[in-house]
Amino acid sequence: MFENLLGIFRKRRRCDEQLSPQPSSNYDSDEDEYNDDENYAHPAEWTGAYFSNSQIDRPFNANERFVTILDQLDARVEKFRKDSLNLQEKKDYLLMSMDLIKSNELLQNMSEGEREEIMLYIQRVSSRLATVELNVRTVRDASQEDSLSQINALIDTMIKMGDPVIGRQRCQLYLNACCTSTIDPNGRMGTLHEADVGPIDKKFESALLGCTLDDQKNIKKRLQALMGYLNKQTVTN
Repeated sequence: MFENLLGIFRKRRRCDEQLSPQPSSNYDSDEDEYNDDENYAHPAEWTGAYFSNSQIDRPFNANERFVTILDQLDARVEKFRKDSLNLQEKKDYLLMSMDLIKSNELLQNMSEGEREEIMLYIQRVSSRLATVELNVRTVRDASQEDSLSQINALIDTMIKMGDPVIGRQRCQLYLNACCTSTIDPNGRMGTLHEADVGPIDKKFESALLGCTLDDQKNIKKRLQALMGYLNKQTVTN
């Protein structure tokens, strides 16, 4: 009987040992997950907050740590700005597409009731697009603002022509003007002869040269997208 009681006691002791909590080695899993993604949505890591044993004897350089963190933030800001510019270009393309539809010759040949229905639909889509506000500011002086305004007016007039053939010809003149301005590896502006790029629109070129480099790049992208659309319209007609 004594042996039976001793056996029961030993079994209970083994059960208690198996149920006792074990020390966890995953205390740093949250920190690893936090630092897993390096996009700009996460805060920069303050690497000066913790020290290893090998760093205790080395003097703490706060300036170096701050510069490292600010370099990371600067890279994320630049990426964020580029992403925002891409979204702005997509919005501009959608607006341009709706303007082209409104001036399309086929729309003018429709009955008044059908045309009114299409225009109401365009208005609804435009209103939804207007709910998205994007503003990536480019620093310009008064002269550059005026030059950009002239460029926008010329492009808007071309879009509203209604004739895809004439519009395509005018767009090509504008694109040729964009190609006459080049940038060398050192960032300096240069020019190409008109014979190398084809005929250009002198008024457009004059206004373009007064714009900032960022605006010049965006204007060229806008014209390239517009030319692709006009090429399709010309083939269809």
